[in-house]
Amino acid sequence: MLAACGGAAAPAPEQAATASTPSHPASAVTSAAPSVTVISTPAPTARPIAAVLERIDPAKLNDHMVALASFGSRDARNANHAKAVSYLKEQLGAIPGVVIQTHRAAYNGIPLENIFALIDPLTPPPATGWVMICAHYDSISNRSSGWNPTITAAPGADDNGTGTAALLEYARVLAQERASLMQRIVLAFFDGEELFFKGSAAYLGSLPDPNPYAAVLNIDMVGFNPIADRLDLIWYTNGSARLRDRVIAANDRYQIGVDPLIPQLATSGATILDAAPFGLAGIPSIAVVERYGESDTTYPGNDAFHTVNDTPDKVTNNRLWLKAAKLTLATALELAR
Repeated sequence: MLAACGGAAAPAPEQAATASTPSHPASAVTSAAPSVTVISTPAPTARPIAAVLERIDPAKLNDHMVALASFGSRDARNANHAKAVSYLKEQLGAIPGVVIQTHRAAYNGIPLENIFALIDPLTPPPATGWVMICAHYDSISNRSSGWNPTITAAPGADDNGTGTAALLEYARVLAQERASLMQRIVLAFFDGEELFFKGSAAYLGSLPDPNPYAAVLNIDMVGFNPIADRLDLIWYTNGSARLRDRVIAANDRYQIGVDPLIPQLATSGATILDAAPFGLAGIPSIAVVERYGESDTTYPGNDAFHTVNDTPDKVTNNRLWLKAAKLTLATALELAR
């Protein structure tokens, strides 16, 4: 893996105000990032987490997912991948209070671009203890006959348009909650997950010592299940056990209603999820996904994922999608507050 660096993109001039936002410390990001000024319109007092969760708009989730699928393919080897990059930056750049940064890497000559949205407290955050919520925005259709990554469609509506849309909606919601935060929340849009999490692994390798993250929460493929509102909760080594338990408790505390919520211990990189490199490196990490493994009585299998047929009409369990989005955000907010 070859890591190069991208710069920090400042918000548009009309978003400028007086507060200065600290730079991302990862060594793979430009080291002398300019001071960035942002506007924030936080609530005068912290909204209860349950009330924040209700601000997630299912219509906005769907609009983002449909837009991402409309590009035809987000495979890193496909020319349309650039349209997804532009869309993410445009959407994030339109939200006052959000700072955008990028991290570039390459794998076997394939350029990758990770995109980060930083949601900071109103005062400069500590250098450690950050909370990451991540999703991969790239797609693949390698289960389709005659697949050619450069030309074959890979709409990736469920995998992972659903998770990527959730991150975009988090940016909108969290930008209004900065007054309640004690820690930085980083929304990480990872590239190259379908190449065996090459984008997230490259980013992990760029981080300074000590690593700034206290927890990583990954949301990936959460919009299909005609049988149950099921999520698998993937956790990594004993170092992630407390984070696993926090997610389970949040499902009950905020009456989110994921049922069943099934913890699964992952001990190797065979779980192709962006939480894996962080969790296996000892950073508390979990992933929520509609199913990771064989089908059973609560999940019938998804024949569309990783094919040209992973289109918006296959995202049929909007209730599960919203629950997954709420569960991930609730956990992140508890940690960041």
